[in-house]
Amino acid sequence: MDDLARELIIDRYQNPQHKGRLDPHDLGYEDDNPLCGDHIRIELRVDENDVVTEAVFDGHGCSISQASADLLVEKIIGKPLAEVRAITKDDVLESLGIELGPVRLKCALLSLKVLKGGVYGLEAGQASDELL
Repeated sequence: MDDLARELIIDRYQNPQHKGRLDPHDLGYEDDNPLCGDHIRIELRVDENDVVTEAVFDGHGCSISQASADLLVEKIIGKPLAEVRAITKDDVLESLGIELGPVRLKCALLSLKVLKGGVYGLEAGQASDELL
């Protein structure tokens, strides 16, 4: 991992820019990574044109999962839901700027799984890795 990417991840873990709750919110979803216990919830407010006007995450876990969630919600603010649905795991990994092994990959992609569960209106526990 290069030093700049490491600094970004540590900074977003220690000083998240988009951590919190939205009350009320239009879309929300949460899930866990059973391998390590990471937990993320993402909540969105969407306007009448289906554009994300506010996005936050909440939860706990390792620096990779929390930094990934913070970067992901930042990326979607101002975007239409159609664009949000099109975000891929490659987009998430590119924003982190590091290569990850299989276990850490699950940590990094938990926020994307949660986001997709919310924007597709799934019920709790329905989101699967196929969404990624």
